[in-house]
Order: sequence, then structure tokens, then C-alpha cells
Amino acid sequence: QFTLVESGGGLVQSGGSLRLSCAPSGFTLDYYAIGWFRQAPGKEREGVSCISSSGTVTDYADSVKGRFTISRDNAKNTVYLQMNSLKPDDTAMYYCAAGSIATMGAHEYDYWGQGTQVTVSS
Repeated sequence: QFTLVESGGGLVQSGGSLRLSCAPSGFTLDYYAIGWFRQAPGKEREGVSCISSSGTVTDYADSVKGRFTISRDNAKNTVYLQMNSLKPDDTAMYYCAAGSIATMGAHEYDYWGQGTQVTVSS
């Protein structure tokens, strides 16, 4: 079964940094676009960032532009989300997903991970 595994979440103070990782289980990421999504309690899931299979196309939600950076290392079969200048509003469960195109629309993705919790204290 194809799934994804997220890691790197944790508790950090406002202004701090975390790097999330997304690795596949049962397949390779080479031909997949990857999206990062987050969902806070009581809120809808929102797209955070996405990257094309080649890594040449990226996109970010306005709320994270200039603070988050998505990247991929196909040799390591891993996609990263570097999160800097974290704010309490960034607190959420973060999920990565694999699909055929890089988009901020969750419905376009076929495979999902279980998520990693990010908590930013003020």
C-alpha cells in the first residue's frame, strides 16, 4: 500500500524554525508532485505549499510566503518543508500528499500521510 510518512514536527517558540520531512512508503517520489497541507482544530484543511516532480515549480499560501520553503531531494526520496519565523497561527497538523500535478487543491492528491503535529507557543 502506498503511503507517506511525515516527520519533524514538534513544539517550538514563536519565531523559531522547524523542518518537516515527507518520505514515501512503498513507492518512489520521483514522478510525483508533493503538497503540504495543514489543519488546525476547528478549521478546514488548507494548502500550505506544493512542488512539482522536477522541483522546478513551487507554490505557497500567502500566509507562509517568505517564511516557508519547500524542496525535494529525489536521490533521498524525500520532500522537505523548511518553516522559519513560526507564529502561533501556524499551529496545526501538517500532512504531505503525492499526486500527479503540483496544486494547492487537496482533491488532486492520491496518497496521504498520517500527519505530524506542529505547535508554536507565543
